Amino acid sequence: MKAIRIHEIGGPEVLRYEDVATPELGPAQALIKIAASGINFIDIYHRSGVYSLPLPLTLGTEASGVVAAVGPDVTDLRHGDRVAFAGPLGAYAEYAAVPAARLVPLPDGIDDDSAAAVMLQGMTAHYLVDGAFPLKSGDTALVHAAAGGVGQLLVQLAKQRGARVISTVSTEEKAAMVRALGADEVILYTQQDFEAEVKRLTGGRGVDVVYDSVGKDTFEQSLNSLRPRGLMVLFGQSSGVVPPMDPNLLQHKGSIFLTRPTLGHYTATREELHRRASEVFAAVANGALKLRIERTYPLAEAAQAHRDLAARTTAGKLLLKP
Repeated sequence: MKAIRIHEIGGPEVLRYEDVATPELGPAQALIKIAASGINFIDIYHRSGVYSLPLPLTLGTEASGVVAAVGPDVTDLRHGDRVAFAGPLGAYAEYAAVPAARLVPLPDGIDDDSAAAVMLQGMTAHYLVDGAFPLKSGDTALVHAAAGGVGQLLVQLAKQRGARVISTVSTEEKAAMVRALGADEVILYTQQDFEAEVKRLTGGRGVDVVYDSVGKDTFEQSLNSLRPRGLMVLFGQSSGVVPPMDPNLLQHKGSIFLTRPTLGHYTATREELHRRASEVFAAVANGALKLRIERTYPLAEAAQAHRDLAARTTAGKLLLKP
């Protein structure tokens, strides 16, 4: 089969489109014939060594597809079942061997592309508003990179919970898109000081929560944008890793809180995984959650997809097709 492999860390040029053996099934695994794979910033972190993994490896942590085979100890999946996953490695390929417990069934109302587009980013947005900081009516949230894949979903879910959403984007085009999704206020961070704007928009109080996937470039100003005892949710680092900090800083900025969550800890049990996935799928199927698939690439063009994602010129989800 064909797969995108890396043998060394580095830029997009280290991605190799190779012939490799079809994965053999391990205990409690299913072999998935992949229909579509999602591209995410975590793939860039794996490729560049920000998150260190043993090499060589097949990239990709999100895909939809069909069960091609199951191990003898797997009883709740059958050949031909439509499924999706987010988390296990190996999605940039024609086939992937995935722990059966990490697979979720796809309802009839969700097509393969939508499933691959929403599994990781949709469940991320879900746990951010449902678990990391359970938003409620009257809360005010600052959402960075609101025109990105997670950002667009996060804005919608936050509004559905009755929160006031202040968002940051880089262009007027992205601002219009985010407003159409329901954002109450949109700050052009390329033209405005977002910290000053947040303070102005909140009458100097600050927001209840910041959802920050940018990291290094926004971190300190995000902390400054919080109300006393507010929560900073740092769930990504697209601009780079945040430097070490003195915990006393949290005290001086108003006894604020900081968390660095990951989806795996909010889908730790099969029950929680299925609940989050089913609620996201239901919202997509009934139109409450709108997806934007920006671009689809052949598997062989994964390097270009990584360049486009890193350049932050896209607004929506990028997919690979075997």
